[in-house]
Amino acid sequence: MPVAPVHAFGADALGDHDATAIAELVATRQLQWAEVADAAIARAEAVEPHLDAIVVDTFAQARAARPLAGPFAGVPTFIKDMNDVVGIPTLHGSAALADAGAPTVDDPVVAQLIQLGLVSLGKTTMPEFGLTCSAEPERGVPTRNPWNTGHTAGGSSTGSAALVAAGVVPIAHAADGGGSIRIPAAACGLVGLKPSRGRLILSNTLKAQIVKIATDGVVSRTVRDTARFMSEIEKLYRNPKLPEIGVVDRPLDRPLRIAVLTDTVTGEPIDAPTQRAVDETLELLASLGHQVEPIPLAFDERFSSDFVTYWALAAFAAKKGGKRSFDPAFDPEALTPLTKGLAQHFVRNSWRTPAVLVRLQRSVRRYTEMLDGFDVLLTPTVTRVPPELGHFSLALPFEELFPRVEAWCGFTPLANATGTPAISLPLGHDDEANLPIGMMFGAHAGGERVLLQLALQLEAAQPFRRIDA
Repeated sequence: MPVAPVHAFGADALGDHDATAIAELVATRQLQWAEVADAAIARAEAVEPHLDAIVVDTFAQARAARPLAGPFAGVPTFIKDMNDVVGIPTLHGSAALADAGAPTVDDPVVAQLIQLGLVSLGKTTMPEFGLTCSAEPERGVPTRNPWNTGHTAGGSSTGSAALVAAGVVPIAHAADGGGSIRIPAAACGLVGLKPSRGRLILSNTLKAQIVKIATDGVVSRTVRDTARFMSEIEKLYRNPKLPEIGVVDRPLDRPLRIAVLTDTVTGEPIDAPTQRAVDETLELLASLGHQVEPIPLAFDERFSSDFVTYWALAAFAAKKGGKRSFDPAFDPEALTPLTKGLAQHFVRNSWRTPAVLVRLQRSVRRYTEMLDGFDVLLTPTVTRVPPELGHFSLALPFEELFPRVEAWCGFTPLANATGTPAISLPLGHDDEANLPIGMMFGAHAGGERVLLQLALQLEAAQPFRRIDA
């Protein structure tokens, strides 16, 4: 028998409302911010002992807040612990920053979240520098999946996804450099959109990227919350090189040609529950009039090797430049075996870097050719249902841990390398383990609008399973 899920849904001010509904209730004065804050804080206090998803809370500040009159005014949220929030040390999930000082200026992305009216209740857990797919620290307790607390909640936006899935807040900040929005969304039964490269303003952490593989975003329980977030934040930062997303409030009303891919660049096969979810999704798409067609993978193991080298470059940069990039108190000796191992990997392969960067930048052309004639690409989000805790422990040796990460995350890095949007939707479920299974839809660069329209259509046709059902 699967473990009973952990959630905080109940008959309080939040009810089962999504962010859009809460904002409307606050705007029409049917709810007061004090009621919303008290309910969200009570929910956080109820589930946190079971989930360990919060790094630091700002409950007192939230209670005293006066939300700005933005489209999400009065909606509680959390911030992933990689973006600066005034007065709270940014730890990036790392013991190497245990003694870091507190920033005096909000990160640009955080500032925009505040402009939208969102009110943060604190900062959420993540693995060290977001370099892996589960918040299981070398020392300390892991963040648990609310659907089944013996399993990972995914990562690297681990705590954010766990708290949204458990009903503490309806939407939370996340970021994605290799799948870190989409993977926890899949593991926790949420909507997780990785935007196109350049769609959102760059956070301070992400400005230093050589190839801009990472972007900020959110995880939410409903498609309309993610759609509204994208349309509203676009008003605060508009990239003229990308087509406008605009308001997306109606499901898709035309058939699409959808490519289907279940092969990974690492050769890792998908497990049986994930294959069943793929088959069920194909049936759902066909019933809605879409044309689905399998395609061969246009990328080989070199792509995976190149992406790992770039990932290793990020670890090397953190290790060598941490005092300058993060905080003078940065202690490289406190880094995990994974970060140290990746940094060593880069040293051994640094001679490949120029060619790696060129190939990663050119990958968008190969992706475009692979999807020639198609509107959307369907893959599983990850290769198997969320593993048990310990599988991705940062206490494991690098040589043991990293192959496990590569095997599970075989689909997501493609959108990061190519700068294209991709969204994970909770369209499958493993009933035996009581764990969600995400299906991922990718589009051409700038194609968030069609992804959101398709997501609305799929959500209407097959409502997402509720953790409190």
